[in-house]
Amino acid sequence: MDSHISVLLQEGTEGLALTEGKTVFEGTVGLGGHSRVLCEKIGKVGLFIGTDADAESLKIAEDRLKDLPCKKIFVCDNFRNIKNILKQAGVENVDAILLDIGLSNRQLEKTPRGFSFMRDEPLLMTFSSSGEGLTAREIVNEWAEESIADIIYGYGEERYARRIAKGIVEARKEKPIETSGQLADIVKNCVPKFGFSKINPATKTFQALRIAVNDELGALREGLAGGFECLADGGRMAVISFHSLEDRIVKEFFKQKAREGLAIIATKKPIVPSDTEIKENPKSRSAKLRIIIKN
Repeated sequence: MDSHISVLLQEGTEGLALTEGKTVFEGTVGLGGHSRVLCEKIGKVGLFIGTDADAESLKIAEDRLKDLPCKKIFVCDNFRNIKNILKQAGVENVDAILLDIGLSNRQLEKTPRGFSFMRDEPLLMTFSSSGEGLTAREIVNEWAEESIADIIYGYGEERYARRIAKGIVEARKEKPIETSGQLADIVKNCVPKFGFSKINPATKTFQALRIAVNDELGALREGLAGGFECLADGGRMAVISFHSLEDRIVKEFFKQKAREGLAIIATKKPIVPSDTEIKENPKSRSAKLRIIIKN
C-alpha cells in the first residue's frame, strides 16, 4: 500500500464543521486521507465531490473510499475548474471546500515524472499523468537564461537563482538536460558549499520548476475565487498550503473577502502541525491551514 500521511488531518476536517447530509468538495484528493474523514462526517445522505489532476491517485482514492455509504463523484481535473466541475455534476452550491495544495508522497516516490532530486527520472514534473502541456525539460532546455532565473528566484525564493540559471544554460550547450538527476547535479555544482543548508541545494529549484510547470499559483487563485463563488451562505472553505507564496495568496484572498463583508476569517492565525505531527511526518513542518466562513 502507498505510504501517505495526510497533513493536519483532524484540524482540516473538523474545521469545516460538517454534519450529516452536507455536500463537500475536495480539491486534490491525493490518496484519500482527508476524503475518508469528510465522507464519514457527511454520512450516507451526503455528497462528496473529489478532484485530482493525477488519474492514478484519483483511482487509488476511489478504491479506498468505496466502502463508505455517501454519494461520491470523482473527477480527474484541477480544482481551479471547480465551477465547471460542479456544473457538470449538476451541483449549484457546496457546504464546504477543502483545498490541499501539497504534493503527495506517492507523486514524489512512485510516479517517474522527475519531482524528486533524489532519483534519476524523466524531467517532466507534471501533476497530470497525461504527459501533455509544459514540462520542466522544456523550461531548462529551451527557455532564456533570464526567464529561468526569474522562475527559480520568484517561485523558489532561491538566492543563487542567477548562478543556477547560468549553470543550466552552460550545461545544455553540452547535451540536453533530460533527467531529474542531471538537473540536481547541475544545481549542486552551482551553489557554493557555504550556501548549503540542512535542505538539499536543489530543493528550491525543483519547487520553482514544479510550480511553473503546473501553474500552481494561478490554479490556487482561480480555485479560491471559483470555490468561494460556489460556497453556500454559512459554508466553510479550508486551505492547507505548504510554502509562503501559497500562504500569502490564501491570506490576502481571505482578508479581501472579510474586508468586503462577504466572509468571516475563522483562523486569525494559521493552524500549524503539532510537534508530534512534525515528528511523525517531517514533511508536514511547513503546512499552514486557514479557514474562512462565507456570510
